[in-house]
Amino acid sequence: MSADSRVAGSPAELGDAVLSVRGLATAVRTRSGRIDIVRGVDLAVDRAQTHALVGESGSGKSFTALSVAGLLPDDAAVTAGAVELDGVDVLGMPESERRRLRGAAIGMVYQDPMTSLNPVMHVGAQVTEGLRAHGWSKPDAARRALEVLGEVGLPTPAKLLRLYPHQLSGGMRQRVMIAAAVALRPKLLIADEPTTALDVTVQQQILELVGRLRDEYGLAVVWITHDLGVVARIADHVSVMYAGRVVESAATRELFRAPTHPYTAGLLRSLPTPADEHQSTLAQIGGAPVSLSALPAGCPFAPRCPQRIDKCAAAEPELVARGGSRAACWVAPEDWTGGEVGR
Repeated sequence: MSADSRVAGSPAELGDAVLSVRGLATAVRTRSGRIDIVRGVDLAVDRAQTHALVGESGSGKSFTALSVAGLLPDDAAVTAGAVELDGVDVLGMPESERRRLRGAAIGMVYQDPMTSLNPVMHVGAQVTEGLRAHGWSKPDAARRALEVLGEVGLPTPAKLLRLYPHQLSGGMRQRVMIAAAVALRPKLLIADEPTTALDVTVQQQILELVGRLRDEYGLAVVWITHDLGVVARIADHVSVMYAGRVVESAATRELFRAPTHPYTAGLLRSLPTPADEHQSTLAQIGGAPVSLSALPAGCPFAPRCPQRIDKCAAAEPELVARGGSRAACWVAPEDWTGGEVGR
């Protein structure tokens, strides 16, 4: 079978609802007991759409992605919820089937390619490894590796196949990671802060590359980041996470225009703008993120929120429609008091 006929998932073959996550919960076992890391996350990503997961470190973004891909560490497990890829139940699959799903239907790109790529393997071996694991012959895998390295904008692919990761720049290494992730043209690409370690110019090139591949392949993309500047450039939809839950979910333009959760408002106010005075102090959200091992009663953001009311300490709000968004907050934005979040 030729390489061209083995590449699946072209846009014409994909439906609109690629990824559907409902009520996803994931826990980690520790010496002191169980810690709920992901707590009832809902997520939907359409074909050729980029959905950003945003939040501080420890908010549950990466664990959500690892739960979807079936790549959780040994001490963690999904405890509730449903994950469907093109309508197929992923969590109910035997591990052998989920292993075949990874690479073929779900591609992963990580933050630091220098630690994700094997330093003692040639680039070619690392790009063809996934293809060979999914039954490709050695000649077909080699031809596809050449092809996909060209697709991600790397020059002289035949030469690159023989190089080691340390012989490439950071941007080239990340392109190799992306090439390996999309070699089988998956339906879903999960990118976990893939531009964090890159300079601004290379970062923009990677953003443009993923956007082009998304459009050409019809990829559904989950982009994990803490950088709202990146979100504004690439995302169609945003889910803001805090303490293991989605606290606001909205179309990107709507979220930036009118946030309806105080935490989202605080994040947006922390961004510098052209109107800020030179070397002025950036806005901050007071306090520190809560510990998932010792969540307070009520809303986890309440201890840091100047808008809080008595009800916030009594019960955790559900994610409900609020204007053009869905948010988990007891206080309507028009009733916010106690000063602006982040100032």
